[in-house]
Amino acid sequence: MSALSLAVRDSSTMLRRNLLHARRYPSLTLNLLLTPVMLLLLFVYIFGGTMGAGISGGGGRSAYIAYIVPGILLMTIGSTVIGAAVSVSTDMSEGIIARFRTMAIHRGSVLIGHVVGSVLQSIASVVLVGAVAVAIGFRSTDATILEWLAAFGLLALFALALTWIAVGMGMASPNAEAASNSALPLILLPLISSAFTPIDAMPGWFQPIAEYQPFTPAIETLRGLLLGTEIGHNGWLAIAWSIALAALGYRWSTSQFNRDPK
Repeated sequence: MSALSLAVRDSSTMLRRNLLHARRYPSLTLNLLLTPVMLLLLFVYIFGGTMGAGISGGGGRSAYIAYIVPGILLMTIGSTVIGAAVSVSTDMSEGIIARFRTMAIHRGSVLIGHVVGSVLQSIASVVLVGAVAVAIGFRSTDATILEWLAAFGLLALFALALTWIAVGMGMASPNAEAASNSALPLILLPLISSAFTPIDAMPGWFQPIAEYQPFTPAIETLRGLLLGTEIGHNGWLAIAWSIALAALGYRWSTSQFNRDPK
């Protein structure tokens, strides 16, 4: 077999391994999935009337649902990939990674299995949270097929980027608890972005923090694709952030994986 065939075969095996783990132990994924769902329901039904009136000038709860769903979908990705950090850290601490190093398998397949499995779980989680959003009133009637495809592509690219970062965090953490804690910014960053309120409504000193971070341009791009709002330069920024984070996470993860164990 060629080197490419071996890499594909071994990566597929590692992907099946990680998907089996996710199926046998679904509690971690479900617990992480509850965070965006609970925030969606909380902000819509508790704050939605007041926030919607302030944002849309009288649009109320239905307008606020449309506003926050793009941010919730990206938060769902940030929440789901924490499972990848925990899974990688568990493999490292239990010694299975060290055993994989001694086997005649493609070295990169171990990380590829974790990454692809996490991206698939993130997409499934986004679909589930999106279904909840539709059930409580979210609608995107003006988006074309191309805009829906572009939105899906952005979500997949962002999931890939955050997954590589999460894998790096997992490999750098001494145990699963530390990995979970180190990955918390992936949930907290959307809270200080434009996910729940416009940036120009924030205090002046805080606006640069919310604006110059990866989640805000991705949220504004997704909002523009689904709701027809202005995207401007946010589309290119979202792609640039995703590529940069994916490259950084890949470099960080592979350098730690290839490092000789102590």
